[in-house]
Amino acid sequence: MAQSILNRTPPPADDRVSYGDDALHFADLRMPPGEGPHPGAIGIHGGFWRNRYGLDHFGHVCAALTARGLATWNIEYRRIGDAGGGWPGTFNDVAAAANYLFDHAAKLNIDPARIVVIGHSAGGHLASWLASMANVPEESPIRDEPLDLCGAIPLAGLLDLRMTWAQGLGSGAVVELLGGAPDDVPDRYDAASPFTLAPSPAPHVVVHGSNDVLVPARMSARYRTEASKLGADVELLTLRNASHFDVIDPESSVWPEIADAVLGLIDAH
Repeated sequence: MAQSILNRTPPPADDRVSYGDDALHFADLRMPPGEGPHPGAIGIHGGFWRNRYGLDHFGHVCAALTARGLATWNIEYRRIGDAGGGWPGTFNDVAAAANYLFDHAAKLNIDPARIVVIGHSAGGHLASWLASMANVPEESPIRDEPLDLCGAIPLAGLLDLRMTWAQGLGSGAVVELLGGAPDDVPDRYDAASPFTLAPSPAPHVVVHGSNDVLVPARMSARYRTEASKLGADVELLTLRNASHFDVIDPESSVWPEIADAVLGLIDAH
């Protein structure tokens, strides 16, 4: 069962690197063989933004991508339940971790012109949000300097936070993340939701399993439709009979399509 990915031990990382002052400001770095500089992928794990799950289970995705030639940067960040997590700390941490990678790319033997961001579920939301930073309002506390990412791959991503709230996904997790419902803090939903921030300047490959019972596949389909109308470069990859966790399991039958999509974004850039 693909959900077992949550409990399987991933291949070890090459290094654990601190990107900030908090105990949760760290990332696991995996490097492929060869001289480099290597293309890279920023990895963002999910868990409905709550601290029940950490970065370990996403290490399987990162190890599989490193086996295909990518340096991977699997980030940890403060989540709901952590001191400083939620609004705005969760977003600030993701931006800080990504900035660290770009700032230290040369030292880490990574090509900053060939970096994508990939995330799952809540991490898929954060991946698309990071790639859409140029459209976050300047006055927002989660605004940061946009990065020149060559693409984003949200896997079963929560790409529309108002829809996430309306459907009660994650037992109200988005209210915990943003500190209120859409009518209470509309500016936060506007600044944090990829659906609102479309069209993203970074190409997207939006991936969703047709059998996902935790995050409906129609959310990704709706994002692709509406973002495309606005001129975004966005492709939808719907994986037949795949579940929420199949998309992060390198042993699943759908994984090769996902890996090829990641490499395709980098090659296209």
